[in-house]
Amino acid sequence: MTWFVLLFIYSNKGGIAIHTKIIRYLVGYVFITSGVMKIVSEDLGNYFTSLGLPFPILLMNIVAIIELICGILILANKWVKQSAIPLMAIMIAAILLTKVPILHTGLIAFAFNARLDIIMMALLVILYKQDMNIKVPFK
Repeated sequence: MTWFVLLFIYSNKGGIAIHTKIIRYLVGYVFITSGVMKIVSEDLGNYFTSLGLPFPILLMNIVAIIELICGILILANKWVKQSAIPLMAIMIAAILLTKVPILHTGLIAFAFNARLDIIMMALLVILYKQDMNIKVPFK
């Protein structure tokens, strides 16, 4: 079995349906660990301060609580769609604040540094749209 089979389940209509259970576990894990790290790591507090945001420590703690709560809700399959919305906002802000400034060093550097954020954003969009019977043609 390959990773492809782990992420997708064959449907009986000629396409494949994205298996959101695995995506929920992965996204929940990432945001729960990210939220915990923001609470326990002093280095992340210093990093938030360096971004020049108002009330950086308070903002970091708010983001951490949102990530924890939404990550747990997604992991528990409760209010997944509603939990994905604030996490998408956090990801957009993270890309704008920490990745877009890298563009001056080149597109390749930006693409490399933003790769995980972009993947998390795509997975959140999949979770947000999970009720819409996402089908990908197998051709």
